[in-house]
Amino acid sequence: MNSQAAALKPVAAVSERDMANAIRALAMDSVQKANSGHPGMPMGMADVATVLFSRFINIDPSAPNWPDRDRFVLSAGHGSMLQYALHFLLGYDDMRIEELQRFRQLGSRTAGHPEYGHALGIETTTGPLGQGISTAVGMALAERMLAARHGADLVDHFTYVIAGDGCLQEGISHEAIDLAGHLKLSRLIVFWDDNAISIDGPTSLSTSMDQPARFKAAGWHVQSVDGHDMEAVAAAIEAAQQSDRPSLIACRTMIGKGAPNLGGSEKTHGAPLGDAEIAATRENIGWAYAPFEVPDDILFAWREIAERGQAARHAWEQRLAASPQRQALESAVAGNLPDTVFEALGAFRKEHVEKATKVATRKASEMALGAINATTDLTVGGSADLTHSNLTITKGMDRIAPDDYAGRYIHYGIREHGMAAAMNGIALHGGFVPYGGTFLCFADYARGAMRLSALMGQRVIYVMTHDSIGLGEDGPTHQPVEHLAMLRATPNLNVFRPADIIETAECWELALKSKNRPSVLVLSRQNLPMLRQAHSVEAHSDEPHSDENRSSQGAYILREPAEHRAVTLIATGSEVEIAVAAAERLETEHRIAAAVVSMPCWELFEEQDADYRKAVLGSAPRIAIEAAARLGWDRWIGDTGAFVGMAGFGASAPAPDLYRHFDITPEAVAAATLKLII
Repeated sequence: MNSQAAALKPVAAVSERDMANAIRALAMDSVQKANSGHPGMPMGMADVATVLFSRFINIDPSAPNWPDRDRFVLSAGHGSMLQYALHFLLGYDDMRIEELQRFRQLGSRTAGHPEYGHALGIETTTGPLGQGISTAVGMALAERMLAARHGADLVDHFTYVIAGDGCLQEGISHEAIDLAGHLKLSRLIVFWDDNAISIDGPTSLSTSMDQPARFKAAGWHVQSVDGHDMEAVAAAIEAAQQSDRPSLIACRTMIGKGAPNLGGSEKTHGAPLGDAEIAATRENIGWAYAPFEVPDDILFAWREIAERGQAARHAWEQRLAASPQRQALESAVAGNLPDTVFEALGAFRKEHVEKATKVATRKASEMALGAINATTDLTVGGSADLTHSNLTITKGMDRIAPDDYAGRYIHYGIREHGMAAAMNGIALHGGFVPYGGTFLCFADYARGAMRLSALMGQRVIYVMTHDSIGLGEDGPTHQPVEHLAMLRATPNLNVFRPADIIETAECWELALKSKNRPSVLVLSRQNLPMLRQAHSVEAHSDEPHSDENRSSQGAYILREPAEHRAVTLIATGSEVEIAVAAAERLETEHRIAAAVVSMPCWELFEEQDADYRKAVLGSAPRIAIEAAARLGWDRWIGDTGAFVGMAGFGASAPAPDLYRHFDITPEAVAAATLKLII
């Protein structure tokens, strides 16, 4: 246990009560000036936050990203003024008083909810309730895993979370606390703002849950305190730091604490207090200062906390400089994969072009992962209880278990949403490249956290198999139809649907190289032929293999007819095989020259210049083939194009029967072509 386990005395002669009142004043003044925001939670949790930061937390605002800092997650992100007030008081360079005065205004650092990357020191984007506590589970897990690899002398920090009633009511919280308790993530400490108030009124309107009992049942260390008794809060934190389990500290608080007329009411949750109530609050808490004014002695007390953190960082840097683990840890935190990973993928592609390997793309993904995981230990895999369906584990990957964090494979259980949030936390923490699997249909369950992966620009890789009606007998409940459209509509998210083993390896390479955006690998259950050699331009050269990653352009011409093309067939994934067969049928039976375009990634194709896109798509009529909904395809086929795909939900039957039943066949494509051009 590091030195922070022992509580420190208050840092200056100024009382911690005055330090907490600075938070209250800044919060109510900022919300009032913006005429928008949530003053109640910051005012209610000001005492808890003051004790945590004054006596325990190790952060350095002058170096907000040093690897062994404690993480602070404001899961109840609507109370963002708590975090912004703390950052101003602690002296973060980008959080001047002017930023608090511009709360919730265009271009300010003080967005309505904390946004990762928008201001220094914000560890994760929060606001969608439940996401913060669930992401923090991934951070706490990453800390334990990194410590197992590099030693407690270099990696030994806590993840602190402030969560509200809403966070704990959201279903994702159950997934998160269950996983954290099972894995005994002892460096995770959650403060529950137990104020018994929600937007509609008292929480008793909608819940009778005994939250401490729920956490105890999940294996957590649980304490309950008066959240305004600072010594009780400090004692609870000390006890939590000594526990061998994750900890919940239930802090009974008053929302809007300090407001004499509105304190304890839902009216303080999401609206300004008003000039009269703010004036009364100033008098009630003894804050005789103008709006946005913090006296020097109180500000000095807060800035001393930052100095303590800076001293802790300097001591850590000295340990790092003397450690034989220095290079390995720095490389892991930087997230730079070695060149050998991509050399291995290049050799993999060459081997399987020559072998013309025919496998399902989920199997191709497993094979590519074998090459990846053998050449780097930065990749950390997992699955939501579908390991041997998603094929996400490879030879030599030891499993993470309670009290044993040296492995690199995580059994997330049937917790798709929790898995996605935990992977966000692992990526945000640093030291690993997380990937995790489930069925594409269950992207619905993971959607909230996947959206935040994209919003935060995190390298999280989603391995989503059983990607269409091709999964067969499990039926329409498991056959994704609208999911590709949903994912493609998400900004800053690469959606890859490879057609064969070569494209699968190429897409894995692109996902690993995309450090600032997540990727979804959409993979088939059924076997698919290797198409590149048989039909690509390279096949006509002396060397069938090319080092070029053609999927990096998002779409490319897989088959170009000898004559001027009369139609362009555009397809993804398992339907590229159908497009090729249709093109051959059109040529041999109807003397129609058809080009085939494989489009594994719409997003990357959109990023190509206009000339390249025009060359690939051509000027001939276009037909899109995909065993999914049409939505979005008109972007590529135009007003006069045709679509061969799904118009409704699937059915339960063997995959070949389903493709025939829903008329997604070479014959159907040929018929659509004839109707379009004749």
